[in-house]
Amino acid sequence: MFPVITVTGSPYTRGRQYGSQARDRVRGSIAAYAELFQDVAGWDWRRATAEGQRFLPAINDFAPEYVEELAGVADGAEVAREDVLAVNVRTEILYSARVRTALASPVPSECTAFASVSSAGRVLVGQNWDWTPFARDTVVVLQVLPDDGPAFVTVVEAGLLAKFGVNSAGVAVMTNALACTEDRADEGVPYHVMLRALLQCGTTSEGLKRFDKSTRASSANYLLADATGSIVDVEARPGGRDSFHRLEPDGRGVLLHTNHFTSPDFDGVDYADLVATTSHFRLQRANAVAGAGSEEVETFAAALTDHTNYPDSVCRHPDRSLPFAEQTETVASVLVDLTGKSASLSEGPPCQRGYEALDWSLLAQGVRSS
Repeated sequence: MFPVITVTGSPYTRGRQYGSQARDRVRGSIAAYAELFQDVAGWDWRRATAEGQRFLPAINDFAPEYVEELAGVADGAEVAREDVLAVNVRTEILYSARVRTALASPVPSECTAFASVSSAGRVLVGQNWDWTPFARDTVVVLQVLPDDGPAFVTVVEAGLLAKFGVNSAGVAVMTNALACTEDRADEGVPYHVMLRALLQCGTTSEGLKRFDKSTRASSANYLLADATGSIVDVEARPGGRDSFHRLEPDGRGVLLHTNHFTSPDFDGVDYADLVATTSHFRLQRANAVAGAGSEEVETFAAALTDHTNYPDSVCRHPDRSLPFAEQTETVASVLVDLTGKSASLSEGPPCQRGYEALDWSLLAQGVRSS
């Protein structure tokens, strides 16, 4: 399995613990993105770190404690603080490059996510996270027990604040990358910073308020669920409170999402409509597999291991005929039972190693208050 790292205390202290324990993987993230930024955006590392600095004021205005935590990560890993910041704005750099270069530089695609609430109130969530294969060597399972707020567990590339995860208040956050022609990397709250903020919310309603009170730097899809059975999906564009679209579960109590905008209120130009993509196909396949028996974890596990249209299937495998920077695979897959308080994780495509149980004991400690 991916390394498991546990951190506690104040923001800077947690960050320093994180960076120290994941030092080699943080450095691996920096090295890998230096190469990917060059391949996709045409930027050397000096340019990438300079661009990253533009987002620092927005992060500080949104949540100054995150700036402290990022500083701690850098100090613990013994790397420059601007290096860690650049990795945390990797989405803003890569996806804006798609627009800036007239779509000439494709990047890996990600992901297939779901949430379900049964007639009996059982809440299941999960996703495949599809990304570049190098991430399998940089991912960690980060367990965070802060001085204030809920504890949470996130599966994340080393050095980033968060990716998908679940917290001790019973809130789960799944996600999909999106892009539209509005993605120009304007200053705002970066994608991975927003994911971190959502993992610190006590309810889905609290999560929705984060979108009202933020100006986001990039498009993304955020799928939120909590143990009460509340499920809400937010398709966000760059911008503020008027730049996101809310989706609800279908008549089965199921919400599925991949990498394109699906809201009827979306009136922009979706990147997925401009290039070849498997996003629509993967959504159709996941919907077909989950069409019956969607109250069972096994049904969604079957959807996430589906190989129709291999290697560009829901369970994604690298296409070795493509340049490395364009290859994609399922780096990790997660299944979470919020009602039963259990979670399982696959390292790499779930068809290869299957799912292994994640330790829920940190989440059982609840919400702390200093």
